[in-house]
Amino acid sequence: MSPRRTRRGSSCSHVVLVAIWGVGVPLVVLFELVKEVPALGIPLLLAGLAGGAVYVVRRARKAEQRRIEAARLARIREVQSREIARYHAMGPSEFEQAIAYLCQRDGCTNVEVSGGAGDLGADVVATAPDGRRVVIQCKRYGPTHKVGSPDAQRFGGTCYTVHHAHIPVMVTTSAFTRQAVGYAGAQGIRLYDAQALAGWASQTGPAPWHQTAPTM
Repeated sequence: MSPRRTRRGSSCSHVVLVAIWGVGVPLVVLFELVKEVPALGIPLLLAGLAGGAVYVVRRARKAEQRRIEAARLARIREVQSREIARYHAMGPSEFEQAIAYLCQRDGCTNVEVSGGAGDLGADVVATAPDGRRVVIQCKRYGPTHKVGSPDAQRFGGTCYTVHHAHIPVMVTTSAFTRQAVGYAGAQGIRLYDAQALAGWASQTGPAPWHQTAPTM
């Protein structure tokens, strides 16, 4: 039996248990009540049956909605996993070009790749669709090599005063240390780790100029 069928079977079992509890127990109470007050009779039993049926249908509908949402999130994770794998296969220069392409694809103008010796932390510079100046530093690291606070501090020392950024961004194929996140949050630097980058690249997440807080 496939995993999907197993999940559905489990979901069906859950609905049956809910039906037994949600309908069976109230009906037992109703039968006892009818025994005590015969005049209530059939109308009360019918009302009880209708209420129990509505309860079961609502619970089943909610369970199906949860299943659909879980499947949607699983598809997004699969797409993002493929996207980030492409970036891990790139060299540093290719990575900068790829980030510049994402900026251009999503509506930026005046996109320039300026990475290299003497760039003072600005690997990609662009103008966001709303006119703000975006300055991006690219860190193509392996999954276990986190971007630390010293990297963030060096970028923070130039992104505003030298490059006149309205939106300073650090993008990595890895992750950021807690200290880097703390510094970036205090300085208004937007952080894009591997997960955020995969979302941006696959268009299942926002571009940096739409993101408002550093990612963990």
